[in-house]
Amino acid sequence: MTTTVRPIVKILRGQAASDGAGVRLTRSIGGPALTQLDPFLLLDEFRSDDAADYIGGFPDHPHRGFETVTYMLAGRMRHGDNKGNVGLLRPGSVQWMTAGRGLVHSEMPEQENGLMWGFQLWVNLPASDKMTAPRYQDIDPELIPVVTHDDGLTVKVIAGRYEDAKGPVDAHHTETIYLDLSIPEGGRFDYALPEGHNAFTYPFEGQIMSGGERVNRGEVAIYGAGDRVEITALDGPARTLLVAGRPLKEQVARYGPFVMNTEAEIRQAFADYQAGQF
Repeated sequence: MTTTVRPIVKILRGQAASDGAGVRLTRSIGGPALTQLDPFLLLDEFRSDDAADYIGGFPDHPHRGFETVTYMLAGRMRHGDNKGNVGLLRPGSVQWMTAGRGLVHSEMPEQENGLMWGFQLWVNLPASDKMTAPRYQDIDPELIPVVTHDDGLTVKVIAGRYEDAKGPVDAHHTETIYLDLSIPEGGRFDYALPEGHNAFTYPFEGQIMSGGERVNRGEVAIYGAGDRVEITALDGPARTLLVAGRPLKEQVARYGPFVMNTEAEIRQAFADYQAGQF
């Protein structure tokens, strides 16, 4: 069968931003240059060894209508929510939280110095599931499969499948694929993606070549149409996220921590939150 390698159709450098109680971060999806990549609403990287950049954390705040995914590379954060869920985010762990009809949660640092590094991704929910019951998946590093090849290529499978490995995250609404790739110098990663999925890659160590374009550390690269991706490391080893999902193709109404389909639903979300109904 003939296959088509997906080209890179857009490259954007993340912009400095802050959220929570002044946490400094880099926003690649969810800003003015790229408001969304259906079904993905936001991609933030937080990375600092200056406690002043993260010590305020993310105190109690509400969400409705989507899922948040936090992936830690370094540091420790404590999750808590008004449904009674608690969890410790430590290096290599993942928190996949389905806000559904609404919850209030916090993510606060459990350290006063040292490196804090990780990502948060927002994944939209279809209209039929926006008011589903909230759900919390706390995934320890030991539960995330890693496939290692003889050439040094390693693939951490957070969601979706790679070879015989299946990620522990259940993301059936959007059939999300979330891989963390470590590629040795000169190494190549070749992977078949569902043709209809939107996809991006985000190098966070080193530089890569993919879809005919060079992508530097801290840039998000958006793939065009095709059924497979090829990624090679340039000028040394590289590490990059590869994320893909089935687009929902629905109207998006978004304001702050609420993502619904209509402005009326957004107003209702605020009213419900203020009435203590989350």
